[in-house]
Amino acid sequence: MPFLDNEPGGHRWQRIPPTEKKGRVQTSSVTVSVLEISDRAKGSKASMDRPALLRDQDVETRTQRGHGPGGQHRNKTDSCVFMVHTPTGITAQATGKCQHQNRRVARELLEVRVAQAEAEAKDRQKAAALKAQRGSGMRGDKIRTYRERDDLVITADGRKVSLNQVRSGKLNLLW
Repeated sequence: MPFLDNEPGGHRWQRIPPTEKKGRVQTSSVTVSVLEISDRAKGSKASMDRPALLRDQDVETRTQRGHGPGGQHRNKTDSCVFMVHTPTGITAQATGKCQHQNRRVARELLEVRVAQAEAEAKDRQKAAALKAQRGSGMRGDKIRTYRERDDLVITADGRKVSLNQVRSGKLNLLW
C-alpha cells in the first residue's frame, strides 16, 4: 500500500470527550511505523531460511592434519578442512577422518553461518529504519494533528484539511 508510505511518525488527536462538562480538550498521541509485507507473510517460499549459496571464488579452503583420537591414518593425512568466506571473514572447520566428507560438512556449515549473518544484518537495518520512523514520540516529531472541534487536520508543513474529508477516505489531501 504505497499511500501509507507518508504516514510514519507521530500523530496527535485532539477532542472533547462527550463526558467532559467544562469543555477541556483531551489529547492522544500515537507513533506510526509502516512495515513492508515480508515474503514469509505472503506465503512465498523464496526467502524461507535456507543457506546462502556461496561462490567458489569467495571461499578459501585449507587442509591440515587432524589430531586427537582416530588412529595413525588421521594423524598422517590432511583430512581436517578449514574454510573462510573471504568477503565476511566467517569461518567453518570440520575434523573427521574423511577429507571429502569434511569438505561437504565445512561448506554446509559455512553456508549456514553466512546466511545467518546476512539475516542478522537485514534485521538490524529493519530495526534502524523502524526506529527512524517512530522518532522519539515528542511533540516535534508529529507529522499531523487531528482536531475534532474545528473539523481540521493540520499537517507538519502547515496545510489544513477538513477532518470529515479525511474520514471519508480522501487521504490524498494530506500529501
